[in-house]
Amino acid sequence: MSNMDDWGAWKATLGKAVKLGEVVGMSDDTINKTAEKVGTFLTNNVDPRNDQERLLKQLWDVGDEVDRETLAKLVKRISVK
Repeated sequence: MSNMDDWGAWKATLGKAVKLGEVVGMSDDTINKTAEKVGTFLTNNVDPRNDQERLLKQLWDVGDEVDRETLAKLVKRISVK
């Protein structure tokens, strides 16, 4: 099992990326927009590897732009807790 197959490891990796963005001075808005872009890339190009990723993909696929912005913000929040 790779590091990215495990939900906890995936969240930790994402959390490190968010913290790095903050350290280099990215605004919260920029981090959120980047999270949206990453979410779009992942849902279009990467097969979900666990139940949590499958749920995120399903939510992303049925959501509109506002829903996706909200989902990206929420995923960002859980990754830094």
